[in-house]
Amino acid sequence: MPKNFVSNKDETVRMFENDFLEALSRVHFTVPLYIFLPVIAYFLSQSIQFNLRIFEIILYVVIGIVIWSLTEYTLHRFLFHYPAKSEFGKKIHFTFHGVHHDYPSDTKRLVMVPTVSIPLAILFYYIFEAIFGTIYVAPIFVGFIAGYLFYDMTHYAIHHFNMHSKFWLAIKNHHIKHHFESPNLGYGVSSPVWDKIIGTDFPKKK
Repeated sequence: MPKNFVSNKDETVRMFENDFLEALSRVHFTVPLYIFLPVIAYFLSQSIQFNLRIFEIILYVVIGIVIWSLTEYTLHRFLFHYPAKSEFGKKIHFTFHGVHHDYPSDTKRLVMVPTVSIPLAILFYYIFEAIFGTIYVAPIFVGFIAGYLFYDMTHYAIHHFNMHSKFWLAIKNHHIKHHFESPNLGYGVSSPVWDKIIGTDFPKKK
């Protein structure tokens, strides 16, 4: 398992001996759009069929986006950067996230693979349904999935697109600092908001 290594090239490392598992560990960055844009359309139509008013739909979509942003921060900080001690734990960590820190420009490992994103989406849907009920879960799930897609596309763009606006440069610089300066800070990828609120933002330079 590679240690203290960072590649600046669009290259990868094999993680599984099994060819099928290896293929499942890579995905083109547009695949989440093909999978989850229809999901957003379906649950948005469900929200309308439930006769929710426009402002209610907008409100609960925003709530879903906020829930996603906190979920993104939490998963990145406590799961993807879990301080594994055992060799087995370190291998699991490398498979989940360590490989991205070693090969940050690998185009096929910048968005969440469907074998992970789909089960997680199903799990969160039923959690939201249990909390918010069968009616309000629809617009909340729309916002949650929209937030996830924004995260995935933003993550890919950070590593491969040239950005010029102050907004996008701020987001890109925040994540690049996480990679190359302080991996124990800056866990927000699509937004630095929770880092600022919780106190894991980068210290301001004097």
